[in-house]
Amino acid sequence: MTSPELYLDEDTQSDALIAALRSRGINLLTTSEAGMTKRGDDDQLRFAASVKRVIITSNIADFARLHSQWIRAGTEHYGIILIHQQKWGPGELARRIIRLLADPPGKDMRNRIEFLGNA
Repeated sequence: MTSPELYLDEDTQSDALIAALRSRGINLLTTSEAGMTKRGDDDQLRFAASVKRVIITSNIADFARLHSQWIRAGTEHYGIILIHQQKWGPGELARRIIRLLADPPGKDMRNRIEFLGNA
């Protein structure tokens, strides 16, 4: 099974992180590339679900709330990864994202929310 495809929201897209992930063979799309800048969180999650991508965001409170709402409503998404902004540099952040996605249960992120912790 291949790693899930990613969607980086505006809070997490940095040139260095994008380059670090892509250099490791990760398929990702940014809000800028998708023409989704300045859209609300629900729109971002809806878009990520429509293109079957795991969304990565540092907007922890809002996306945790959205995840709960979607699950209660029976609405499917393809996964949410929450990160602390500025906690790690781009290389370390890329390594942690890849490690999460490479190890089961990370390969199947459907309807899951994961907090990128200190692992």
